Amino acid sequence: MDGQNKLDWAYAHMDVIQKIRERFLKEKPFEGLKIGMALHVEAKTGILALTLRDGGAKVRLASCNPLSTDDSVVEALRERGLEVYAKKGETREEYYENLYKVLEMEPDIIIDDGGDLTTLLHTSYSHIPILGGNEETTTGVLRLKVMERKGVLRFPMFDVNDAKMKHLFDNRYGTGQSTLDGIMSATNLSIAGKIVVVAGYGWCGRGIAMRLRGMGANVIVTEIDPVKAIEARMDGFRVMPMIDAIKEADMVITATGMKDIVRKEHIVEAKNECIFANAGHFDNEISKNALEELAKGKREIRKFVEEYDLGNKKLYLLGDGRLINLVAGQGHPVEIMDMSFAIQALTAEYIAKNHEKLESKVYAVPEKIDNEVAWLKLQAMGVKIDKLTEEQKRYLEEWKEGT
Repeated sequence: MDGQNKLDWAYAHMDVIQKIRERFLKEKPFEGLKIGMALHVEAKTGILALTLRDGGAKVRLASCNPLSTDDSVVEALRERGLEVYAKKGETREEYYENLYKVLEMEPDIIIDDGGDLTTLLHTSYSHIPILGGNEETTTGVLRLKVMERKGVLRFPMFDVNDAKMKHLFDNRYGTGQSTLDGIMSATNLSIAGKIVVVAGYGWCGRGIAMRLRGMGANVIVTEIDPVKAIEARMDGFRVMPMIDAIKEADMVITATGMKDIVRKEHIVEAKNECIFANAGHFDNEISKNALEELAKGKREIRKFVEEYDLGNKKLYLLGDGRLINLVAGQGHPVEIMDMSFAIQALTAEYIAKNHEKLESKVYAVPEKIDNEVAWLKLQAMGVKIDKLTEEQKRYLEEWKEGT
């Protein structure tokens, strides 16, 4: 019953999705359509999948990460009749076999996280006609934009990650809280008093740095973007190159979407007992190859904590360098994913209704959808806000003083 209870708990705290589900049950916007999903398979994702099914879709769900699945939720979803292909600790072969299972359904719409499902639809499964899809995270959006620039994107994709009601809350508050949740669960160590390097000051990095400071850490930010670097400095953080920052670090957290953020030259400069954790989508931000090359020995000293003995010092890698918030933690808070998955559900509905007008390019989520989710969230929170008066609306249309 553990997985069933997790689903019930999540649904009870997903007020926005509840409202959308009520409408979907009546209108059935996905009647006759198949939706293939590759997301982190845990309770909040399960509620999204069930909501899409309630809207009339046939749904298949696989994981987008080998270590982020909650097996009890998989079992519970299967008991509710959902087709799920995922387990925690998948091998690379099993991971792709599960993605293949999703695509063998020949979905009409996809919901992807990281871009692996999309990539397969442009390689091994390029024969499948797709109406369109959504991409959840920064890494996947970067891949999509490269495909668009190179002229190879063969169906419309929506950049859900950059919707306001996604990245302003999911990336900042969700990643900020859940990353620390994962680190603390894995290590049982204090955040307060530690010098922590945060690599990347996008919305995820901002959220992590903010939460670290709130818990008493001394935060250093590394960046390649001059504007973000200035922002981090003006937000009160120290900013320096990784090669300098790592010499002070008790802990390093990567959140960039780029590979090789922590490389061999950085690892040799790290302090004894420095802890490395990743909050980016793929497990390539911290070079595991470099750690293996430099280490004289390795052991799992705690669950999700590997100790690398370099002879002159010991370093620790959390969660095999994968998303620490889902490997060792519970993922983003329920109320945060309620907003993100509401964007996913409504954007999938938009594709179902408007696919004939869409081109093979990367689209922003329509502002109307963003605003609808915001209004639904405000209602759920019991918050009321002001509106423009008719005179104020006229004022916005004026260009000459006194008119």
